Amino acid sequence: MTTLRTILAAGGVALALLATPVAAQQGDDNLAPQSDVAPTDGAQADPSGQNPTAEVPTEQQLLNALQGGQISGRVTIPDSKAAVLEQPEGRDYQSFHEGWLPWIGAIAIIGMVLALAAFYFSRGRIMIEDSPEVGRKLLRFSFFERLNHWMTATAFILLAITGLNYVFGKRLLFPLIGPDAFATWSYWAKYVHNFVSWAFMVGLVFMIVVWIKDNLPSRTDIRWIREFGGFVGDKHPPAHRFNAGQKMIFWSVTLGGLALSISGLLMLFPFSVLNIEGMQIAQYVHATVGMVLIAIIIAHIYIGSLGMEGAYDAMGNGKVDLAWARAHHSLWVEEEQAKTAKGPQPVPTTQPAE
Repeated sequence: MTTLRTILAAGGVALALLATPVAAQQGDDNLAPQSDVAPTDGAQADPSGQNPTAEVPTEQQLLNALQGGQISGRVTIPDSKAAVLEQPEGRDYQSFHEGWLPWIGAIAIIGMVLALAAFYFSRGRIMIEDSPEVGRKLLRFSFFERLNHWMTATAFILLAITGLNYVFGKRLLFPLIGPDAFATWSYWAKYVHNFVSWAFMVGLVFMIVVWIKDNLPSRTDIRWIREFGGFVGDKHPPAHRFNAGQKMIFWSVTLGGLALSISGLLMLFPFSVLNIEGMQIAQYVHATVGMVLIAIIIAHIYIGSLGMEGAYDAMGNGKVDLAWARAHHSLWVEEEQAKTAKGPQPVPTTQPAE
């Protein structure tokens, strides 16, 4: 009997020791919060007695957090930007891209086309005045200058077309050609935009190096602007190699091209320098400057082709009529004729006999 009691006592002690860890894990019933939500549809309650959704933030809490900045999490991968869950600038950029940007582009480009059309039908084409110097040629641009100009111009046109697809493609092309054709076109347009951009940047650098000395402001520019460059009336104000209007085009292309190049490089190598907010700012700059520069280049193309007789020859074969050069760039003609006696000289005027 004594042996039996000893065995029962030892068993009780063993059961008590086994029950101690379980009680420790469950804790004091008065300290651990219990779930008030009864399981439904056969769902089992959490064994820990915790409500798994008790501390989940509500949608309103997320929106309130966005008022003060972005919502970030924790990631173990090297890509730190993956930790950003929400950031209010993303909504601002979406509003800009889908709302403001199409309007900026449409107003700038369509407005420029309409203004040029109104000017053409009211003023007409600017013609070369009758002169004995018509037909006598003067070298205006060298082969390298023309080659670089056409390379840069071709690259810009391709960049403009593929860039406009980014803004207007899904609004204009998509309904016409369908999803498959539009996806294929957009796929290749992206590659054209990325690779042709290098040719544009190289041409821009050469253009700045070669032409910047002739595009510095001078006093003659004030008179040219005051007289509207001869576009109003029949008189053409004197100008050096580039008049004030051409200088404005040069500096627009230079400053705008540099802005496009810098912002474009930042997007070609995303997040290498900038964070998410910086990338969005780069896209603001790239898209807005691109739209404005497209409108300016449309005016440049008009003046250099349809708008003015003899202007295309300057970049076509590099030579212009002496009469055209004297009418639009009289100071430059004098400078060129002063350099060498081999160039076309002015026609001597007949002096009346005394």
